[in-house]
Amino acid sequence: MDFKSLIRDVPDFPKEGVVFKDITLLLKNPTALNKTLKALYDLTGGQKIDKVVGMESRGFIFGPMLAKKLNAGFVPVRKSGKLPSTTLKETFDLEYGTDTLEIHIDGIEKGDKVLIHDDVLATGGTAKATCKLVERLGGEIVQCNFLIELTFLKGSSKISDHAIKSLIKY
Repeated sequence: MDFKSLIRDVPDFPKEGVVFKDITLLLKNPTALNKTLKALYDLTGGQKIDKVVGMESRGFIFGPMLAKKLNAGFVPVRKSGKLPSTTLKETFDLEYGTDTLEIHIDGIEKGDKVLIHDDVLATGGTAKATCKLVERLGGEIVQCNFLIELTFLKGSSKISDHAIKSLIKY
């Protein structure tokens, strides 16, 4: 399937100079949605996965579906102050400032085999912070999985210690 044909470019969103990759055309097409899920699942190569970790907010779309297909649990990573129980925090640099991500301290158990999923790998800051959170809780990152990788931003260099798989590359 030509997944790229179902992703539209939205110029100057969310700010001038950015070309946003909009996946809503893919999501609204049931055939494309199912084929995308299968392709993302296939990227895992049949590895044993205990938990899928998805980052707010685009990692919440395919992350839970992947977890179901892998017979694994789903663990959300959210921006600071959004999770209701005791959390572990990781602050990371943005282009202009910092941001903080959190995970529940009981989301990952020592030795859990973890698949990290997000829909887009851009600069790699969110992915790197998520990897740190999982590792601090004792999880073993099996792979970092992405629907889209913006290769020109070189985000994969920030998580190059881990296996990285992307369905679509720009």
